[in-house]
Amino acid sequence: MDIQLKYGRRGLLVSFPPSVAPTIIRKPVMPLVEDTAETIRNALFDPIGCKPLLEIGRSVQSVAIAVCDITRPVPNRLFLRPLIECLMQAGIERRHIKILIATGLHRPNIGNELSEVIGDPWVEECVEVINHDARDDHQHVLIGHTKKRNTPVRLDRRFVEADLRIVSGLVEPHFMAGYSGGRKVIAPGLAHAETITTFHNARFMGDPLAENCTLVGNPLHEEQLEIVEMLGGAFAVNTVIDESKRLSYINFGEIRKSHIDAVKFVRQYCEIEIDKQYATVVTTSAGYPLDKTYYQTVKGMVGALGVLRPGGRLIIASEISEGLGSPEYVESQRRLLKLGAESFMKMIEAQRLARVDEWQTQMQLKAMARGSISLYSTGLSLEDGELTGVERIDSIATAVMSSVAACGDSAVAVIPEGPYVVPIYRDRSLLEVAA
Repeated sequence: MDIQLKYGRRGLLVSFPPSVAPTIIRKPVMPLVEDTAETIRNALFDPIGCKPLLEIGRSVQSVAIAVCDITRPVPNRLFLRPLIECLMQAGIERRHIKILIATGLHRPNIGNELSEVIGDPWVEECVEVINHDARDDHQHVLIGHTKKRNTPVRLDRRFVEADLRIVSGLVEPHFMAGYSGGRKVIAPGLAHAETITTFHNARFMGDPLAENCTLVGNPLHEEQLEIVEMLGGAFAVNTVIDESKRLSYINFGEIRKSHIDAVKFVRQYCEIEIDKQYATVVTTSAGYPLDKTYYQTVKGMVGALGVLRPGGRLIIASEISEGLGSPEYVESQRRLLKLGAESFMKMIEAQRLARVDEWQTQMQLKAMARGSISLYSTGLSLEDGELTGVERIDSIATAVMSSVAACGDSAVAVIPEGPYVVPIYRDRSLLEVAA
């Protein structure tokens, strides 16, 4: 059987021999937006939990619009122009409209990459587009500390001081925050490094509810909601796309209510209940743009844990065309290999502030504790490959055959879209007993 995996821009075709019995885990067919322009217009004029954007815009003078960086395939090209035109129709001068790239602690997006993020030359020419810089102290303002966990909240000054604050994003499973989009675009997207490294420390990351598809009790989600409240609220454009990155859903509204509405929609497609765990699992990092770095590849590892039998083998395909990730992440991986998993965890658990990007190393350890990990990548150098801390393989099919032979089970789970699909294990025998 031939199965197409999400890999880079073009995908990766893997041939499984007849002796292997693959089970493909993917989203059900999602509805597609047929008339994009009309649907977006309806979203802006019939929002969730607030007045229409045109009416809101008539009472303000300045607007800050936050958009996700290059790591998220948000279809900005579809809605940014209608959004800005609506604001201008309300009487807001374009020189008072700013777009902020919500990079968090990621690198800035410039040149062709910036154009890819915005997706519309008219937008780039019409309004100012600025990369958020989490390390620029001057461009942030302290608005207080969260009540429950005392996180210092420092946010991008341009967003805080705007009369009207709008975020836009993609709503899909997130391995720490439950679901991406909405409030997450503000923090960590527009937060200062101190804020990010506080609620990304080992205590937060180690919480069992800081996981895929969980919002209730999730400490990151709770902090993000409190930060929105401290800020005085915001509005959001939330999008959902299908496996081929086509628009399936879009809404606009009050940031919390509209986000929950989008989560409710996407849950029925991305949360896949399974009644079996597998000794061999093949997954991906969802292809471009998420699989540009090894840092983002960790999401694919964690996303597949629900379907992986304890002690099993997880095989992940990720192009990794840009290497491991940030210099700080590279150093985190070096520390892991030098100290070992146990000592590394003891070190980070003693820190109030996480070191930049070391939370991703912590999440990789979560996956490694479940089973062995094998990585297929054509873009990672040999030197960088040694810092991954996992086995490198040259053939997915060969690795699958080796795993099947070792465990004596020909059943293999395959997740072509990686972290955008979350298998959730339900032991039916226990459910039957409970019933």
